Amino acid sequence: MSFKVQPQAPSMPNRCQLFGPGSRPAIFEKMAASAADVINLDLEDSVAPDDKPQARANIIEALNDVDWGTKTVSVRINGLDTPYWYRDVVEVLEKAGDRIDRFMIPKVGNAGDIYAVDALASAVEAAMGRTKPVRFEVIIETAAGLAHVEEIAAASPRMEAMSLGAADYAASMGMQTTGIGGTQENYYMVAPDGSHHWGDPWVAPITAIVAACRTHGLLPVDGPFGDFSDDQGFTAQARRSATLGMVGKWAIHPKQVALANEVFTPSEAQITEAREILAAMEQATKDGSGAAVYKGRLVDLASIRQAEVIVKQAELITG
Repeated sequence: MSFKVQPQAPSMPNRCQLFGPGSRPAIFEKMAASAADVINLDLEDSVAPDDKPQARANIIEALNDVDWGTKTVSVRINGLDTPYWYRDVVEVLEKAGDRIDRFMIPKVGNAGDIYAVDALASAVEAAMGRTKPVRFEVIIETAAGLAHVEEIAAASPRMEAMSLGAADYAASMGMQTTGIGGTQENYYMVAPDGSHHWGDPWVAPITAIVAACRTHGLLPVDGPFGDFSDDQGFTAQARRSATLGMVGKWAIHPKQVALANEVFTPSEAQITEAREILAAMEQATKDGSGAAVYKGRLVDLASIRQAEVIVKQAELITG
């Protein structure tokens, strides 16, 4: 372990982030009643330019009037290369009360982008006497964002989560695909027998995001899966992301909420095994041993850390 201890990520459920455009206020109550841990009210890609002022007003009204329960509520602002984002920050913080938890900042390319939003949010909070600082989550969806992923993760104490935006990332990287996440038809290896074996073209950015988040105490989250008719594909992508260390995934359709929650909720068998591993190690420690054997395999401090993650996840979800 490094001399500098890595900070822990925030203790909160973040298995599924359900998105809805600010231009469709009729769905807000349904989003609030969903099983998603995080609600993302969108002012960016899903809202047409002419509709953005009204969408912003809709979101402000919903933040004040809708009962969001214990959910984390986030507003995705427009990109910093647009004329809309500063009004998103100012008006939401001035008019929406304390129910907003996060701003989601899209297409972040470097730490300076975070500084800009942080400075503006800090000024508005000071002017309004707000006692609850808004937190930040960002989307890595450009080549620059991936190149500067660690400096972005460390850019502000407001930083809480980081997601992969596969579609814009693919465009920025010049990838030959129009698919949003998942398996890509032409990304395969040919075995000696001529059979094709598909790889995961998203593993590099996912791994980089997880490493940056774990280094700086943020929540790493997988982004959208575009084909909401493909439950099997969504689940496969989510399982790969969970295996690599991500804590949750976006839902761009309500049917994806249950799929994400299932993948990112530890199973009863996993929880039981994790508790048994912790108990075995506790007994080994009492016996003066630094390791134990559980079901024929070695259990040491690394195993303990893995088991503790599973137990902690389960406790967060059940409350």
